[in-house]
Amino acid sequence: MFPKEVMYTYHNPVIPGFNPDPSICRDGEDFYLVTSSFEFFPGVPIYHSKNLVNWECIGHCLTRPSQLPLANCQSSGGIYAPTIRKYKGLFYMTTTNVDMYSKGRPGNFIVHTDDILNSWSEPVWIDQGGIDPSLLFFDDKTYFCSTGGEMNSGYAGDTEHGIYLCEIDPLSGKKFSPSKLISKGTGGRFAEAPHLYHINGMFYLMLAEGGTEYGHMVTVQRSRSIYGPYEPCPHNPVLSHRNRGGHPIQATGHADMMEDQNGAWWLVCLGIRPLPRAMLHNLGRETFLSPLRWIDGWPVVGNNSGIELEMEGPLPAAPEPINFNYMTDFSGPLDPNWNYIRNPVEKNYVVKSGCLTLKGDDQTLSTANGNPVFIGMRQQAYVMSAETTLRPPETGKAGITAFYNYDYHYEIFVERNGEGDMAIVLNKRIHDLEAETFRQKIPACDKVSLRIKADTENYTFEYKCGEGVWITAGRGLCAGLCTETTHTMTFTGVYIGLFAGGGNADFLYSKSIVPKSLG
Repeated sequence: MFPKEVMYTYHNPVIPGFNPDPSICRDGEDFYLVTSSFEFFPGVPIYHSKNLVNWECIGHCLTRPSQLPLANCQSSGGIYAPTIRKYKGLFYMTTTNVDMYSKGRPGNFIVHTDDILNSWSEPVWIDQGGIDPSLLFFDDKTYFCSTGGEMNSGYAGDTEHGIYLCEIDPLSGKKFSPSKLISKGTGGRFAEAPHLYHINGMFYLMLAEGGTEYGHMVTVQRSRSIYGPYEPCPHNPVLSHRNRGGHPIQATGHADMMEDQNGAWWLVCLGIRPLPRAMLHNLGRETFLSPLRWIDGWPVVGNNSGIELEMEGPLPAAPEPINFNYMTDFSGPLDPNWNYIRNPVEKNYVVKSGCLTLKGDDQTLSTANGNPVFIGMRQQAYVMSAETTLRPPETGKAGITAFYNYDYHYEIFVERNGEGDMAIVLNKRIHDLEAETFRQKIPACDKVSLRIKADTENYTFEYKCGEGVWITAGRGLCAGLCTETTHTMTFTGVYIGLFAGGGNADFLYSKSIVPKSLG
């Protein structure tokens, strides 16, 4: 069945938490994967693995405001669906900054580097509209494809919805051919996420159709010519959970595939893990892995076009136990798992002498399209806890938050007013409703610890002063931070973050714990 006999069992998702639209490439025995980042900065996280299961975030493609301007970016705007490829000693990443369209500028661009651990180039912009761009290097030519058409605005020159293709110079962005419509999909709504491959003399076009919700699916077409016509796979969709009600994985789609060094083929895709008893998810769209076989010249994915939480395949190396626990005392540089909301004001974040100082300004977590003083990590498991200890600000507030976007967040914080009075506050924002649901004065103390405990029903918020005991301030329903309950179309997931407003606070450590049974 597979070109390698040793089979390993592994667990999905391989990159949990908000990590959608995965794209993968191989460089020798090293695998690199990128995902969408939307309004968060830096943009386009880069993950590295030797076995396709254990992934480490090693950096980001877009680390400078000149590469990723996010000022006033809408929630779930910004960076959509990157693609990563390696060709002749260079890594290329192409993606869309959708907010550029609202500014009357091109949205699709390419960056490159000869050292994936170092900085990437400034963007070169492509004169082809749409989203979900991809690259194919073939016969010393570079082909650029993207989703375009009437479904979205700003797609210059596109009149029909579908997949458009042109030939370009990937270093300058110059087009060598006009954009041509090569596919309208296989009949599902919203044909998008095109990835082109040349395999055994055929061009394969992998698409996402059905929308990135519960009707999501992966379809495949092929042609002898890169410009088509393309014939559909007879067993499309090659992957979908749209008719698998009650399955713990839903909304599978937006895939990329790759051959490993042993000749085995693999597919990465996005999916969601709904909360029990409800078609809701708060962790965001995550990255899943499946073995892929070729039968009669067509790809066959997983188990009857489906994937599972536990799967088996000929991994290039044995998987290792996954440890989701995290601890930092801020004694060194921040690791790349930390993100900001939009472009940060760098002077407001100082790591020095074993603490992280957040210099809070007048923006809050509810500031529309703002960049509050916040730094956070993706929530990766439903059942987990996260805590921090801080020296309270002389004035203002500082704390820890479960944050989806500026209209959906819960936070517990310590607040001190101009008279020196201190209080612990639990605040909640849902839609256009915001309220303090708990406020308790506390005696002045040098250190306050704050904790969020999450499960599949609630976020629970706790605090303690000094070396005291933990006290529960209240709870917030997970349903309030779920994609399906937002009042606009959103694509992200919950972050657990530290924040400050109206004053400076020193955070002494941050840690998160996931029970071993969920690792």
